Amino acid sequence: MRMANRTMIEHVAQHGVVGAGGAGFPTARKLEANADTFLVNAAECEPLLHKDKELLLHHAEAVLAGLKVGMRCVGAGRAIVGIKEKYEHVIEALAPLLPSGVEICPLRDSYPAGDEFVLVYDTLGRIIPPGGLPLDVGAVVANVETLANIGFARPVTRKFLTVAGAVEEPVTLCVPVGAPLSALLDAAGGASEEECAFLLNGVMMGRVPSSLDEPVTKTTGGLIVLPGAHPLVARYSRSAAAVDRIGRSACDQCSFCTELCPRYLLGHPIEPHKAMRALGFAPDKDAWIAGSLYCCECNLCSLYSCPEDLDPRDVCASQKPAAREKGLAWSGAPEDVRAHPVIDGRRVPMTRLMNKLGLNRFRNEGPLRAEALAVDLVVLLLSQHIGAPCEPIARDGDSVREGDLIASPPAGKLGANIHASIDGVVKVMNDRIVIDGRGC
Repeated sequence: MRMANRTMIEHVAQHGVVGAGGAGFPTARKLEANADTFLVNAAECEPLLHKDKELLLHHAEAVLAGLKVGMRCVGAGRAIVGIKEKYEHVIEALAPLLPSGVEICPLRDSYPAGDEFVLVYDTLGRIIPPGGLPLDVGAVVANVETLANIGFARPVTRKFLTVAGAVEEPVTLCVPVGAPLSALLDAAGGASEEECAFLLNGVMMGRVPSSLDEPVTKTTGGLIVLPGAHPLVARYSRSAAAVDRIGRSACDQCSFCTELCPRYLLGHPIEPHKAMRALGFAPDKDAWIAGSLYCCECNLCSLYSCPEDLDPRDVCASQKPAAREKGLAWSGAPEDVRAHPVIDGRRVPMTRLMNKLGLNRFRNEGPLRAEALAVDLVVLLLSQHIGAPCEPIARDGDSVREGDLIASPPAGKLGANIHASIDGVVKVMNDRIVIDGRGC
């Protein structure tokens, strides 16, 4: 690797950049790979979320600067921006800014267009093997905000996210990492319903936060507010025991969950209806749960495909540990994996998904607010992305400024640096660092 590339990768590592659109894989490690194509994931297929599109509209220079660094580090001769064709205004604004070797691939308005495996297939026509990575087919994928964080060339202390649903003013915000969720709700004008529930990171692949005191992390993508009586609230409130009991008694093996599964349609050995079958029958159970390892947990099967309102996604997720423990991994040849012949006819349109989820009543917008949200206290978790938890560098009582390094991963371990997101005084706790900016 050329010295210039190594220097760029070290800067990305020093700034604590992680994947901002998923599990938070440390970006510096990803840039050590070699690939012929760099893919920009701008599909943003979670309903009601808009922060990636807003970044492309308002911070395209930073995104493209980050893309240039990424391409150079991995040796990619070309790059493709995968964005839904319906966002014509974003495409029109972005197209004149693209440097040589970078093109736009308009995507269908379907879910889950932003899944890495689906994106690679739709933009390159290549199929990532089951259990594989984009790198296995010569590609590296990065989210829009991840590239922006590279392009900003500074420690990651801010997070872009959308607050939407039952709020007075749907909005995309730039907030300090560690800000409480309650501050996001206030910034959106508060809830528009008296009784509300909350989903963190989206309605399809999100989760219910423990409380609105929970802090924003480097991977937080949005806060969705729903009326307390909304059907999705009941779905996310089901216990694991209820999912198992209801699935065992009510699944009629129609196989709709499998027929619309995006990974099944890419030729992967995942058949959610067989995972459901394993709930009620013992013979050949290992064969039925093996495919669960390749579930991407997009939740399409549970929230759209199943006519019985069951939870194949949760069942597949719960079976993964047993499948791993038994060594049931797929062992076929990558060249034998082929997309289903009717894959294009089984894409789920976002319009139908939104209608099925009961989200059409909410304003589907989230304009970026120009000024960053200010808070006077943040809670920075020492584990907020893939890798080992960070170890504190700052000590109790230290005065820090935004951008100061306060925690880093153990030597030799995968992880990402954490920096102060506001000016203030440090309090080190078991699994977090609190910075109190009151009085500063």
